[in-house]
Amino acid sequence: METVVSGIRPTGHLHLGNYFGAIKNFIRMQHEHTCFFFIADYHSLTTHPTPEDLHGNVKKVIAEYLACGIDPDVATLYVQSDVREVAELYLLLNMNAYTGELERCTSFKEKIRKQPDNINAGLLTYPTLMAADIILHKATKVPVGKDQEQHLEMTRTFANRFNRMYKTEYFPEPHAFNFGEALIKIPGLDGTTKMGKSDNNAIYLIDDPKTIQKKVMRAVTDAGPEKENQEKPQAIQNLFDLMLVVSSPDTNTHFNELYNSCKIRYGDMKKQIAEDIIKFTAPLREKINEISANETLIANVARQGKEKAHASAAKTMKEVREIIGFKEW
Repeated sequence: METVVSGIRPTGHLHLGNYFGAIKNFIRMQHEHTCFFFIADYHSLTTHPTPEDLHGNVKKVIAEYLACGIDPDVATLYVQSDVREVAELYLLLNMNAYTGELERCTSFKEKIRKQPDNINAGLLTYPTLMAADIILHKATKVPVGKDQEQHLEMTRTFANRFNRMYKTEYFPEPHAFNFGEALIKIPGLDGTTKMGKSDNNAIYLIDDPKTIQKKVMRAVTDAGPEKENQEKPQAIQNLFDLMLVVSSPDTNTHFNELYNSCKIRYGDMKKQIAEDIIKFTAPLREKINEISANETLIANVARQGKEKAHASAAKTMKEVREIIGFKEW
C-alpha cells in the first residue's frame, strides 16, 4: 500500500473539473492507499496574503470534500496550518535549497509576471513548502497536474539531497500518481480546453440551478456546421465532451446526429446540458449545504484530521531532528 499526499487551496469552491478530475479518483484511492488530503492554507497566502475569511474558506473546502465522498475515517483530511511540523520541515528544507534553483522554477517566473507587486519569499520557496507537505508523511505517490510536475521533481531533489547530506536513506522518492484513463478532463465554457477557477469558465458544485443555466447558455458556440459530418471546432467539441459526462448516451447520440446532419440548434443543446448538470449536481449541492450548516461536524473532522496527521508528522520530525543532530536537553 502506497502513501499518497495531495492538497487543495482554500481559494474557491470545487467545480465539475475538480470533481471528475481528481476527486473521483481520491474517493477510490482512499480505499486502496494510505491517503493524506490537506487544505493548503499556507500555500494560499503566497498569492492571497490577506484573505477576507481564511477560516470560512477552509470550512467550505472541508464541507465540499466530505459531500463528494472523502471519508475522514478512512483517509486523513486535515488543514495544513494545523500541523506545525509542516512549518518546521519547510524551514529545514530551506536551509538546503539553493536560490538559483528556486529562481529557475517555471511557476515562480509565471507568478512574478502575474503579481509584480507581490513577489514574496513564499513564492520563491513554494517548492520547499510543497516538498515538506509530501515528505513529511514519507509519501511515495502524489497526484499532480502538468503545472506541478516540476515541483514534484524538486521535491525528489530535496529528499535525495537530505539523504546524501546526512548519509541516510530516510526519505523515499515520491513520484506522480498516474490516474491513466480514469482521469477525465472537463473543458471550460469559454472554448478553452480546461475548466478552472482563474479563467471564470467553471460550473461549481454549489451553483444553484439558475446560475448553472445562465453559465451554460453563455457558453461559446459558432454559427453551426456548414457541411455534413464536419470536424467540430474546439468550443463545440467542449459542449459534446461536457455532455458525455453529465447526459445519457442516447442524448449525446441524438445531438451528434443533429450536428452531423447540419440540423443542430445550440440553444436546445445548451438547455439539455444545463438540465443534466442541474440534475447531476443537485444531490451534491444539497449535501454541501447540509454539511456546511453543521459546524460541529466540520470542527470534529478537522480535529480528527489534525490528530492523525500530527501523529505521522511528529514521528517524522523526531527522526529528522535526530538525523540532523538536534538533541533534547
